[in-house]
Amino acid sequence: MNAAISYAAITAVALASALIGFYGLRVSRTTSDFYVASRTVRPWWNASAIGGEYLSAASFLGIAGLILTTGAGGIWFPIGYTAGYLMLLLFVAAPLRRSGAYTIPDFVEARLESRTARLVTSTLVIVIGWFYIVPQLQGAALAVRITTGLPSWAGSLAVAVIVAVVVAAGGMRSITFVQAFQFWLKLTAIAVPVIVLLIFVGGVEPSLDAAAAFPAAAGPGDLDPYRTVSLMIALLLGTLGLPHVLVRFYTNPDGDAARRTTVIVLVLLSVFYLFPTAFGLLGRAFAPDLVASGDADALVLVLPDRLMPGWGGDLLTALVIAGAFAAFLSTSSGLVVSLAGVISQDLLGGSVRGFRIAAVASSFVPLVVALATESTGLAGSVGLVFAFTASTLCPILLLGIWWRGLTPRGAVAGMLTGAVLSGAAILGGGLIGAAAPGIRPFLEQPAAWTVPTALLVTVLASRADRRRRPRGTDAFLARLHTPERAR
Repeated sequence: MNAAISYAAITAVALASALIGFYGLRVSRTTSDFYVASRTVRPWWNASAIGGEYLSAASFLGIAGLILTTGAGGIWFPIGYTAGYLMLLLFVAAPLRRSGAYTIPDFVEARLESRTARLVTSTLVIVIGWFYIVPQLQGAALAVRITTGLPSWAGSLAVAVIVAVVVAAGGMRSITFVQAFQFWLKLTAIAVPVIVLLIFVGGVEPSLDAAAAFPAAAGPGDLDPYRTVSLMIALLLGTLGLPHVLVRFYTNPDGDAARRTTVIVLVLLSVFYLFPTAFGLLGRAFAPDLVASGDADALVLVLPDRLMPGWGGDLLTALVIAGAFAAFLSTSSGLVVSLAGVISQDLLGGSVRGFRIAAVASSFVPLVVALATESTGLAGSVGLVFAFTASTLCPILLLGIWWRGLTPRGAVAGMLTGAVLSGAAILGGGLIGAAAPGIRPFLEQPAAWTVPTALLVTVLASRADRRRRPRGTDAFLARLHTPERAR
């Protein structure tokens, strides 16, 4: 692998992202520009930006690595990641935009008229955002180590610094330009190498024959029903509570535009996920050794050079590296924007200066965690974040939009229950699961029981506290569900 080409690809993406971001700075003049791009982002542009920030290290590198490792089990991740937007389309996108809120805590406070509920929500948003950024930084560390030979910390540090500078400089409007560019770069960077390799692969002898590369044990017949169902619950419902995804719908002009944006995102994601899936299938035949070495997530970076030694492979590898780095930058940028908005409004007065301070803090706290820990699989790590989100923020959003009986105490009880149960399962999965294999699946994939429990606690606590239902509930729900053109 040519290290010079790797350096050039990473530098080109970083410079392009910075230049586009600073262009956005020229048109970011107001507080509304920094938080929600003055709510003027059109559907196609916004859908590209959502695709840019949503397609993270887990999508670009992790899915191919997971399919290489587990076979058919890994295919549920792209299905769940995409289908989550169908849930957004049906239940959340338009009402959330009509709420007029800047952030998820803004929505919760407006809906429940409770400062306590807002503070609990803000804390959860920050925790979710930080732990979602960590796999992006670990992915950058892996990519830099594999492609350039530099120490792993260099990749994590580079992404954290670039994201902090770009977000602090231009806010949401600036990041919208950057993320839209990065989506189309990622799609090109994953699609072109796959197509070229599929054409070229006929003349290359596979490392394993078909029977060994695709054994029955790696097929759909060997899937664990509980793990599969629980994973799909996490991915479908977890998408509804991702702070960096939801904040983008506040940038649409109205609820109808938010719905159109979601439909376009569904199409874009469906096209994108064809290619990392194909990479994973190629990897099972031509690079099975990466599983034993622990570098399965590097499959997308390694495979072009293996199948096409020489300048052709170097060029494809450079394109893949550029796309991977764009994935780390775009998802981290979206998360930092959403976190900076929450931290700035709750702790720093909501000013542009407060936003910039919060952006820097939101970039470097996850950096410390990423440097102190090792990745256990990018897609798996992000899947656990989805399980936590599905158990905490998702129930409150769904009930807040669709059930008038929700109360502040019920919301807080449900969020804390989901956080404690899913957090304990995630943290205890490795320790308790090793000692008690029978309960290991329930800890490693907890969404199937933590989400219903959180929902049940929220409903029961709200019904026990029904006299404290916010007085403005009916008017607020009417606003959420009345199309703008009907007002």
